Amino acid sequence: MIIPIFTDEVIQNGGWHGAQLQIALYKRGHKAVFVSLKNCAIDLSGKNPIIQIPGFKQLPKAVFVRGISGGSLQQITQRLNLLHTLKILGVTVYNDGHAIERTVDKAMTSFLLQHHGINTPKTWVCESRHLAHQIIQSHQKVNKQLVIKPLFGSQGAGVRIVGGLAEGLVCGKAQSMPLPMDDYVDGVFYLQSFIKASHDYRVFIVNNQAIATMKRMGDTWLHNAALGAKCEKSTEADVIAIALQAAKVLNISYCGVDIIRDEASSLKTGQLFVLEVNSIPAWRGLQGVTNANIAQLLVDDLLNKL
Repeated sequence: MIIPIFTDEVIQNGGWHGAQLQIALYKRGHKAVFVSLKNCAIDLSGKNPIIQIPGFKQLPKAVFVRGISGGSLQQITQRLNLLHTLKILGVTVYNDGHAIERTVDKAMTSFLLQHHGINTPKTWVCESRHLAHQIIQSHQKVNKQLVIKPLFGSQGAGVRIVGGLAEGLVCGKAQSMPLPMDDYVDGVFYLQSFIKASHDYRVFIVNNQAIATMKRMGDTWLHNAALGAKCEKSTEADVIAIALQAAKVLNISYCGVDIIRDEASSLKTGQLFVLEVNSIPAWRGLQGVTNANIAQLLVDDLLNKL
């Protein structure tokens, strides 16, 4: 069986993650090919709908979504429509379009987490720059900080501290950030309370099971592995428990759940908060601290769903 891996790293032969998945599929007697969603098409000119995937004369039994290239709203909508259409036509899509939509949009993730009683930082989302300034200034008056993030984004890109007396950091570089910047926010202001912590956690979940957990410790307040954070294995039961709850709420086949423990909390152990749920998570850093073969577990779960 040939399984397309949708990725934005086709030119790089799928990158490190694609290569790991390709090896895992080969071990199970299957072949992987790397395809960009932007090169696929929907053909509705005949009696039956046709989804054109480069290299495939008929629909595959399954597809693995490793990346969706950035683009305009219309382009992203088209690429998600392809995933939705494939699922309707009986193709196993891993993760499917609905799961990706719920998690790639940080505002929807925050809403769903809070709506189901899962701790997540206080959050404000708006398009009004005036309102965003008011929220920031109200926190500045009591010397409290906020974190501003792109609504769509990953690996810490564009994440900054605003308000308070401390300086913000852009990719590890100190920079005073009193107000949001349009270069990153693209017209939507997603603000969260800043939670002070020397580290955070990434829990990798496959089929409602936590297969690996790591603690990440960055040189700055950002603890992303992509930004050079040190990673070590973690087995903290309460961290794993809240991650499993978050994954269940998002109804997702596999994900990476980012969690932080509030060091300023009045609780002895520190209160836990779910920061994000990633539906297309990287695992290169995590693979370095676990004996589990993450790519193989992902491939096996996909094959089990056929």
